[in-house]
Amino acid sequence: MRMRKVLAAAAAVVLAAVIGLLGAVGVDFGTTIYAEYRLARTVRQAAGLGFDPFVAILGFPVIPQAMRDRYDEVEIKAGAVDRPVIGKATLEATMHSIDLIDTSWLIRPSAKLRVGKLESRIIIDSLHLGRYMGIRDLMVEAPPQETNDATGGTTESGISGSHGLVFTGTPKSAHFDKRVSVSVDLSMAGDDKTTLVFAPTGVLTGPDTANQKVPDEKRDAVLAAFAGTLPDQRLPFGVEPTSQGARGSDVIIEGITAGLTIALDGFNRA
Repeated sequence: MRMRKVLAAAAAVVLAAVIGLLGAVGVDFGTTIYAEYRLARTVRQAAGLGFDPFVAILGFPVIPQAMRDRYDEVEIKAGAVDRPVIGKATLEATMHSIDLIDTSWLIRPSAKLRVGKLESRIIIDSLHLGRYMGIRDLMVEAPPQETNDATGGTTESGISGSHGLVFTGTPKSAHFDKRVSVSVDLSMAGDDKTTLVFAPTGVLTGPDTANQKVPDEKRDAVLAAFAGTLPDQRLPFGVEPTSQGARGSDVIIEGITAGLTIALDGFNRA
């Protein structure tokens, strides 16, 4: 009988501990959701967006992060943002080690945030890029050697290298009505590095391509249809581009920097 009482008491203690833990988790979860909601509204207001962006405050638990005035990691993502020249694009920013001393855990629109590391991206899908280039059925893929690589890309965020991307589509401006695949190199140009340059290097045939040969007399015109520049692509928070490539069927411009102070109105620098 005494053993049963001891076991019952131990079970009660364990149950109380579990209930307390679940309660703490619930409070932290609710606090995180509210902080993310407020930050999404703040970014929308500060950056002039027409909708709330996706916001995630990462690293559990969040309340201790807020108490020590430093978030470990915050992600902001806004899709279908109006952008110069291209029409629509997705904007992303990943901030690491965000200092909250001069603001609050509910970050205000006017806040100046000291950030340990910042990753900034513009993501342009094949549909909008194809419309801009005049190739309505454009499909973009990573270089073949990277598509077959288990790492999925050359950057931490899974973005391919900038050389040998596969652009596939029908280059009607070259008066060629069949889908072809072309190897394209990407680079950034201009004093402020805001112009994305597309440089075709050759027609591709074989597996995982359109496998369409191009007559010699049409080759230059076909390659020219895949060439061009895309100006005015300023990254969120004015970060200078450090890489360009593909992820899935999107073209991505990415910049990574460290040790800077940002304002939220810089998220959309159109």
